[in-house]
Amino acid sequence: MSVEQALAEIERGTAEIIDRERIETLVRNFYENGEPYKVKLGLDPTAPDLHLGHTVILQKLAAFQKHGAIVQLLIGDFTAMIGDPTGKSETRKVLDRETVKKNAETYQEQAFKILDPERTELMFNSTWLDALGAGGLIQLTTQYNVARMLERDDFEKRYKAGQSIAVSEFLYPLLQGYDSVAMECDIELGGTDQKFNLLMGRHLQRAYGVGKEQAVLMMPILEGLDGVQKMSKSLGNYVGIAEPAKEIYAKLMSISDELMWRYYELLSTRSLDEIARMKREVDEGTLHPKKAKEMLAFEITARFHDEAAAREAAEAFTSLFKAREIPDDIPEIPLEAGTWICKALVDAGLEPSTSQARRDIRQGAVRIDKEKVADEQLKLEPGEYILQVGKRKFARAKVN
Repeated sequence: MSVEQALAEIERGTAEIIDRERIETLVRNFYENGEPYKVKLGLDPTAPDLHLGHTVILQKLAAFQKHGAIVQLLIGDFTAMIGDPTGKSETRKVLDRETVKKNAETYQEQAFKILDPERTELMFNSTWLDALGAGGLIQLTTQYNVARMLERDDFEKRYKAGQSIAVSEFLYPLLQGYDSVAMECDIELGGTDQKFNLLMGRHLQRAYGVGKEQAVLMMPILEGLDGVQKMSKSLGNYVGIAEPAKEIYAKLMSISDELMWRYYELLSTRSLDEIARMKREVDEGTLHPKKAKEMLAFEITARFHDEAAAREAAEAFTSLFKAREIPDDIPEIPLEAGTWICKALVDAGLEPSTSQARRDIRQGAVRIDKEKVADEQLKLEPGEYILQVGKRKFARAKVN
């Protein structure tokens, strides 16, 4: 593969690159002289599971690995206890070390479904940030002033609105930037919402005399299943990569035809030429958009499980949505007579909370034996029922 082809693959789907010339030099040195280079991605393990939004950048790291990079996968076990203030309207809750440690373990397992472990260095920023000490931290704070910090968009909005900004939140971008000093990375990746923090790494590498300034490559934020808000567990519009195959497949089949092409560009391993050909065929009517969506759902499901699981998920989806059948393998739960319907839905794992169950009942999304539930105060009498939320969630309840 030529350097130009490698760069085209690296640049695919990117939102912004700062110092492209440095990236080209690093890739060229690898192809001409076999010299590896370091590409950093920092992940704060603030939640136990990764979703497809995270994999946009993980797949870009995998592309860099193909072209000579040693990936420095940084688990922000220290910074996670502060919490990244990016995009937040209030100070985040501080996490304890035990929670961070458990989340970090799941991140490693999930990230290696995409990355080559042989070309990945797993790092934890507590290694150097714990050792930084009070003196080192004070020295770090002298590298940036409050006025410049308040130029950051989310801080500026909160300051003008009279909302609280903790001093620890000012420390966060400094600590993330110091990670780049300690790791001596050549390139750092992040989402477009991370630009301030990523540029801090360049600034601090220069200030601490590292002898290099990292290039920055930013990826766009992946929209969630609704096609509007960014993918987020808190918004419920996500696809978790550790979810069951059938759930991943069904969720991807629910996206709009327009959003499908966005997912193809950012998540699929198909070439841009192939994706353009498919889109042209859909426009011409020679390829049905549902077929194109099925190919995307199969590819992503197989990536995080395997092809056999993806085929089974596709067959289950066809059975459920084409024939409108109730799946054979739905979970079964025992309930006591008189159980409140909202609690039953939560106990069955169909709803995250009784308040959400109430909302879904009001919106006509809850059914018992295929009949819509209108009474949110309904108590279940003895018998056997099929509980359903939306089009994909089922449970069999045995009420005694």
